Amino acid sequence: MFTAWHRGGSGPPLVLLHGFFDTWRVWELTLPALERERDVLALTLAGHAGGPALPAELTGDTLADAAACAMDEAGFELAQIAGNSLGGFVALQLAARGRASGVVAFAPAAGWESPPDVFALQREMHDAFKRTPYVVDRRAATRYTTVSYEHIPAELLAHQMRGAAATDAARMLDYAEHARWRVDPERIACPVRIVWGSEDRLLPWPHAAARYRRALPHAEWIELDGVGHCPPLDVPLETAQLILGA
Repeated sequence: MFTAWHRGGSGPPLVLLHGFFDTWRVWELTLPALERERDVLALTLAGHAGGPALPAELTGDTLADAAACAMDEAGFELAQIAGNSLGGFVALQLAARGRASGVVAFAPAAGWESPPDVFALQREMHDAFKRTPYVVDRRAATRYTTVSYEHIPAELLAHQMRGAAATDAARMLDYAEHARWRVDPERIACPVRIVWGSEDRLLPWPHAAARYRRALPHAEWIELDGVGHCPPLDVPLETAQLILGA
């Protein structure tokens, strides 16, 4: 039901990283367009359903370490990296290690000045997913992630809810609330495009981007009007175009 990765397409290498509670399948609606032009490796992050297990001790590099190992196994020494939310943060971490030829980060985590209320909300969401993991009401399932939802297959949303329920959420959330969310911006030498939906309910624009706007002055910033926290689900074709055009 849950797998650690998906690979398909041909062309220059592209790595896709999902957000908190999710799996690689959040990119599913973008894959047809991306795989026509890229060799795509979509990963499930450590601690998430299908992904590598979390180590006994978590550090600020745990998720990036696991993603880098997956890139090594795929033969990707360098790749374009796109990530959403938590995946956007990990993409920037990998760029600081010199593993990215370019980054497209959709509402990357850790751009806030102080820890947001999102962690308490995510605890509530995880509890709800565990109680009703098979709900396929599109609006209920996408309340905090998208503005548009009618086009999203119910099966994909059901998969996401089951995946969220299976995430090692207790450890991840405890860690997230107390971790030092750090990226070394001075070590990022590749082009960076940061994309944020104007209707993001989890990491509201522009407040949740404040630190990145200072730390990454040379990044390209794009605001998507009427789009929520997860553009790969909300506007998959536009998301693919923003990745391919970076």
